[in-house]
Amino acid sequence: MPNSIDPQIIELIQNDSEDSLSQHLGIKFITLQKDCVQATMPVDQRTKQRFGILHGGASVALAETVASVAGWLNIDFQKEAVVGLEINANHLRSVRTGLVTATATPIKLGKLIHVWNIEIKNELNELTCISRCTLAVIDKIK
Repeated sequence: MPNSIDPQIIELIQNDSEDSLSQHLGIKFITLQKDCVQATMPVDQRTKQRFGILHGGASVALAETVASVAGWLNIDFQKEAVVGLEINANHLRSVRTGLVTATATPIKLGKLIHVWNIEIKNELNELTCISRCTLAVIDKIK
């Protein structure tokens, strides 16, 4: 079962967001698979910039969150960790209200480097941001 996920890891992901950036931004996971992680984020006072639209930094935080969780699903989490090495984002459409949904899919899953493609879409399924995130796979610090 190449796409099976250890139940321990799902529990860790669900419990790990308490008092974290994900919780503060209202990020909720909706799909947890090794080849696809999806999460939603509200466009509200926590995630908007002063002109009333979704802050680009909030989009990047959402993108790195789904990529990092996706990377974590593809490693031995008891021995390894993933950390962000590089992220870029192109903001294609503004969003004023509602939810955005980020979808992370793998481009490359190597032993030391993962590269993830992340698409963020609005409630009309329109692409609002495209991002690429590179993760380093490191030995877990004890």
